[in-house]
Amino acid sequence: MRPEDDVKAPAEIIFEVTEAAEGGYDARALGYSIFTQGDDWADLKAMVKDAVACHFGEGGGLKVVRLHFVKDEAIAV
Repeated sequence: MRPEDDVKAPAEIIFEVTEAAEGGYDARALGYSIFTQGDDWADLKAMVKDAVACHFGEGGGLKVVRLHFVKDEAIAV
């Protein structure tokens, strides 16, 4: 990859995290085409770091990644 092909990273990126139907977690970046999965919370954090590094390149300038856990649950009333 050429340096001019690198995508400039923002200072912060937010991932929406949901529980996967088959277990584990799914994470999707808001505003970017980045998606990853993890078997548990620790695995998910490692996978998010790897996915961000792949998308923006090593040392891309990204300072903070936020994981926003969303639980969608319907209850009868």
